[in-house]
Parts: sequence; C-alpha cells; structure tokens
Amino acid sequence: MFKFAFIFIYIFIVFLISIIYKRFNPNNKELLRKIIHIGIGPLIPFAKFLEIDQNSALYFTGIISILTFINYQSKLFPTIEDVDRKSYGTLFYCISLFILIYLYWNKDPTSLIAGFFIMTFGDGFAGLIGKNFRSKSWTFFGQKKSLFGTMTMFISSLIIVFGLSYYQKYDLDLNLFTIAFISTILEQLSILGIDNLIVPVVAAFLFNYFITGL
Repeated sequence: MFKFAFIFIYIFIVFLISIIYKRFNPNNKELLRKIIHIGIGPLIPFAKFLEIDQNSALYFTGIISILTFINYQSKLFPTIEDVDRKSYGTLFYCISLFILIYLYWNKDPTSLIAGFFIMTFGDGFAGLIGKNFRSKSWTFFGQKKSLFGTMTMFISSLIIVFGLSYYQKYDLDLNLFTIAFISTILEQLSILGIDNLIVPVVAAFLFNYFITGL
C-alpha cells in the first residue's frame, strides 16, 4: 500500500504544481502541459526502485489511460490537454507507457526507461525550447517545428541513451546516435500528439535491439 501511496502522492504534487502555476500564468498553456509531461518522467525509476510488479504497473497505467480518455469527454481537468491545437498527446502518452511496461518491465527495464525518458524529457524540453526561443521553423503535416526544438530533442535523446548505456556499462557506439536521430525524426510527426506514442515505443525497441540485446 505504501508503494502506491508514494506514486499517488508524487502524481498529486506534479498536478498541484501545474494548477498553482496556472493561477499565475494562465496564458502559457504549453508550459502547463509540459510540467505534467516532464514531471511524470521519474515515475518509472521510482516504481522500479519500489519493486512494484509488472501486473500492478499495468493495472495502474491502464486505469490512468481510461481516466485520461474520460477526461477528454468530460473536461474535468482541462489543464492536462489545454493547448491551442487538437491533440490526444496525453492519452497516447499513457498508452505508450502501458505498451512499454508490457514489453520491457521485467525483460529489459533499461530499454523501457530509455524510451520513456526520450518521450518525457527529450520531447518535453523540445516543446518548451521550441515555443519560447525563436529560431528557423517549418511546418510538417500541419504542425509547426523549430530548429531549436529539434536540436533540443536530438541532444536530450543522445544524453539519455549515452547516460543509460554508460551507467549500465553497455558499449558506447554509433548506434546511440542512430537511436537519437530516429527519435528526433519521429518527433516531427506530431499530428494529434501521435509522437507521444511512436517515439517512446520505437526508441525503446531500438535501444533493446541495438544496445541491450535482451
């Protein structure tokens, strides 16, 4: 019970921070969403540290996915997806986490964390930098992308895969650049927030295939 209480408290704190921020900065909708997006990132390492089993993690993530879907219909918590474009990013975020837990929770947790961190931190910081710093931009499938945001995605992804590989004593080779590069390319495809599904799943698969071999 303590394990799940810790998880719930952590999630509550992340949402509380976003709600408090919204009171003082109601117009920065992208940052509000990214506070949640990035803030949830450490959950997987916490859950692994607390030795939560795979089935419990799947049940928990499944319930959150269902609640997120219901929220799209009811708008009980508009902060979650309060952006200036049509997006199901948070729902895809939850679904991708469910898939990663199912595939890699016991088999290869490092690949799970690689994919999840690239989504939460790489994609999260890319959105923040791209929105708040002017640079050359382009439109891809109706979604505006920027040079600074794309560079942030690539650099963040590279730091994540290098850091995990170094920590786990895996080979540091060009495959790490390949993972970061493909993740950055896939992040360009963000129509309806689908990047929150394809980026983490593909990144985890590539890390598993090229790096861990598990």
